[in-house]
Amino acid sequence: MNKNELVSAMAANSGLSKADAKKALDAFISSTSNALKSGDKISLVGFGSFSVQKRNARTGRNPQTGKEIKIAAKNVVKFRPGSELSTAVK
Repeated sequence: MNKNELVSAMAANSGLSKADAKKALDAFISSTSNALKSGDKISLVGFGSFSVQKRNARTGRNPQTGKEIKIAAKNVVKFRPGSELSTAVK
């Protein structure tokens, strides 16, 4: 499902227009991104939680040449599904 399909599904399920559903989705994405940038954790009960974790620098290997390379440290977004989402997917 891509963003347009998600907007259409949100509009159909909520009774909103597609324009309003797109604004709501854009607002959710923007708010989530801003919260994660500032280091906050987002918990949506039943759906899941988003958090940021620091991944340390490490040594990797180029699969084509076998040569060692250095992989820089970075922050990554983690998502842990909630119980309702896990149950629905099973």
